[in-house]
Amino acid sequence: MLKIVTWNVNGIRAAVNKGFLDYLREEEPDICCIQEIKAKEANLPDEILNPSGYYGIWHPSERPGYSGVAVFTKTNPLNIQVGLGIPKYDTEGRVLQLDYPDFTLFNVYFPNSQKDETRLQYKLDFYQAFFDYTEDLRKSGKNIIVTGDFNTAHKEIDLANPKENENYPGFLPVERAWLDKIVNLGYDDVFRKFHQEPKQYTWWTYRFGARKRNIGWRIDYFFVNKEFLPMITDCKIRADIHGSDHCPVEMYLK
Repeated sequence: MLKIVTWNVNGIRAAVNKGFLDYLREEEPDICCIQEIKAKEANLPDEILNPSGYYGIWHPSERPGYSGVAVFTKTNPLNIQVGLGIPKYDTEGRVLQLDYPDFTLFNVYFPNSQKDETRLQYKLDFYQAFFDYTEDLRKSGKNIIVTGDFNTAHKEIDLANPKENENYPGFLPVERAWLDKIVNLGYDDVFRKFHQEPKQYTWWTYRFGARKRNIGWRIDYFFVNKEFLPMITDCKIRADIHGSDHCPVEMYLK
């Protein structure tokens, strides 16, 4: 059994102070993908860069205290690619590609559209560029896992107050249409293949006691190509794990 985790930690140093390394020790994922690290390697101690039992791979943003992704893996991948090769995205530290014998894993921090038309277009352009890239790999016969913070809730079931948020960034029709497009390309939303129940969220605002009241959004996903889905046995949202405004999502493979 292989266990892969995704978790937007909202600052790796803050998450470590709230028990992130304890989570790694206790839960022992084989691969842990984190987003929004908000730190550069030069400013981190080795116990964070390469936690005990793991090899750390880092792609920080050039801008200090912003964005960035990292992966902790017990088994070294066959190949690592940092970024998409597109400077306007790579300077923000958004994509890590790890090639393993049976699949290619992408850890992605998709842009937040915010209340800004420029950033919304940046986000939509990023979706296009990223999935153009993964499609080339998928069509060549690779099994693809895309995980991370998509910064978009897909369906009404995926957030607590859909009607109030239908014109709010992260649930705009044009953003949701992109997740429809991903599904139409032949990728499955793994969590929904195993769990259809409502009130399953991965992010809660720190305001208004939202997490305690479970007023949240599901914006952290695993997507895989349909051909690879039979290899997956379950996908779980770990809302019981704290340390960030997001919680971990765990996927299990044969």
